[in-house]
Amino acid sequence: MTIAAVVLAAGAGTRFGGATHKLRAPFRQKTVVRHALDAAVEADLEAVYIVTGAVELRDLIPDGVVLVENHSWELGQAASLRAGVFAAEHDGYDAVVVGLGDQPLVGAQSWRAVAEAGGDLVTAVYRGRRSPPVKLGAAVWPLLPTSGDVGARMLMRMRPEQVVEVSCGGDPVDFDTAEDLAAWS
Repeated sequence: MTIAAVVLAAGAGTRFGGATHKLRAPFRQKTVVRHALDAAVEADLEAVYIVTGAVELRDLIPDGVVLVENHSWELGQAASLRAGVFAAEHDGYDAVVVGLGDQPLVGAQSWRAVAEAGGDLVTAVYRGRRSPPVKLGAAVWPLLPTSGDVGARMLMRMRPEQVVEVSCGGDPVDFDTAEDLAAWS
């Protein structure tokens, strides 16, 4: 099975309220999104894609990471997820591991553990709580939502018998506000 990483980074981040977009915000000597990208790259999957939209991130993307521009990012996370899956499918991958660009404390080991687990619907679990990254095999791609601010979570509710949970270290906190960022800086 060939597996690609997909980092979702297309949203407007309107709740952040900081001096810059949350993905471009400095955090521990890097930007928030660069932490997420570096973890995906370090997981050593066959490819890494980043789905962008609301904010230009091209200058923060490491060599080798494939840029997928989601021109319909306003339609919500489902549109970004579909864009990333479509790109990976077009390039011949059998599965994707999807993570969020605003989760800088999710490490490569979580990406790798989710990728290595068997099943078409696999999620990381941190201290009993499900959170990305999530592996989606090609068999479930047609079931993904087409609009709204939902992604694999909705699919896991529809197909609970298919969900495989993988216990992971790290912290899945996402930085939605400047206060979130300040609390972890």
